[in-house]
Amino acid sequence: MTTLSGCVIAGTHSGVGKTTVSLGIMAALQRRGLKVQPFKVGPDFIDAGLHYKICGLPSYNLDGWMLSQDYNKSSFQRNSWNKDVAIVEGVMGLYDGHSGSSEKGSTAEMAKLLKLPVVLVVDAAAMARSAAAMILGYRRFDSKLSLVGVIFNRVAGEGHFRYLREALKSLSGLECFGGLPFENTVTIPERHLGLTVAEENVLDERLIGRLARLIENHVDLDRLLRKTSIRIGLPPTQVRKAGREEVPIAVARDKAFCFYYPDNLESLRSAGAKLEAFSPIADRRLPTGTKGIYLGGGYPELYASELSRNRSMRVALKDFIEAGGAVYAECGGLMYLTEALLDGNDREYPMVGIYPFKSRMLPSLRRFGYREVVFKRAGFLPGGKARGHEFHYSELKRIAGNGSGIQRAYAAPTGKKTQACEGYLYKNCLASYAHLHFGSNPDFAARFVEACKWT
Repeated sequence: MTTLSGCVIAGTHSGVGKTTVSLGIMAALQRRGLKVQPFKVGPDFIDAGLHYKICGLPSYNLDGWMLSQDYNKSSFQRNSWNKDVAIVEGVMGLYDGHSGSSEKGSTAEMAKLLKLPVVLVVDAAAMARSAAAMILGYRRFDSKLSLVGVIFNRVAGEGHFRYLREALKSLSGLECFGGLPFENTVTIPERHLGLTVAEENVLDERLIGRLARLIENHVDLDRLLRKTSIRIGLPPTQVRKAGREEVPIAVARDKAFCFYYPDNLESLRSAGAKLEAFSPIADRRLPTGTKGIYLGGGYPELYASELSRNRSMRVALKDFIEAGGAVYAECGGLMYLTEALLDGNDREYPMVGIYPFKSRMLPSLRRFGYREVVFKRAGFLPGGKARGHEFHYSELKRIAGNGSGIQRAYAAPTGKKTQACEGYLYKNCLASYAHLHFGSNPDFAARFVEACKWT
């Protein structure tokens, strides 16, 4: 067993400021010389990327719907071991999850599973004593949850904060860890998929410094660390077989492609992959010796012109796939592999040209939510099923008369039946809008690496 500080930063609802609070706490603790391990509840890539920018460590997704209880507990133990603090940023509101009738996928479910204390971020704008009534509801809704304290956000001034502290005193056993004033100099820009990604350098040293000072000046960090002391057991060891051949797999990593679960990359390494990053925007060719390619999600629509202009890379990718090379692509990666991408103004940009579709950006969200897919026996896919998530503003438009050689590799359960789903398989190239978490099917990474060996 080992002792560290660990807590969940939860919100009463989305937009309450829990990401700002989480990032600020991470930054302040880092500047104290503490080793901080970040986590993110739910399938979000963007917040996790911002965590990495501050902590210098991958932020691991914890998810009660996509992943098993054992997987979540093992991930938390393994990655928190030998750290000083573990900060888990919640998702949406504290009790929001996969449905309105259960706690699956919620921050509360994860906090209870990991036996972590919860710090609730409350938007106190235009509230005083009423804030205590709201907090009481969150406390009583689930008596098994360990709610230890509150951080008020958007506090109007010292007088307002005094009212809030006095109101919270009526709820015995809850700490007021601090109150943050409204501060527009620490705001992170947003766009259609959420906050701006870390790869665009939105979190520079000046902003990180402002976040750290905001927390140091308005939150009692020493008390928070004392009140969130936890003990965790020795994590299970992961053994990699000695002498295993390393298979070179190229991973698209730049401003256009940056959505990857750290667990997926680590699963590939554990299965024998040697990962090498490349940029579809800037690089003219694939890394030397590439045996397989992983094209993650991101914002190809924002960089469609640059991607299209790099014809050398588009040709290299198409030649690799036509020669039977193993490729796995998700969401933005799928869009890149189509014939063309149409932006919000219907400007058309040629893409790689493997799939007989055009991807077109829409003014509103096209699809959002968890996805479970059943694998058909095709290509490098294992048996069974996997879980993941979709979040995109684009749709696919089939080009008339094309489509020979494309198989549907996934089926989606709908009650007692299954129906054809995405999972477009062409030769040894698989692409889909769904971001699958390899932890939901341990055989996926191994089968993909094995397929890459024969490229």
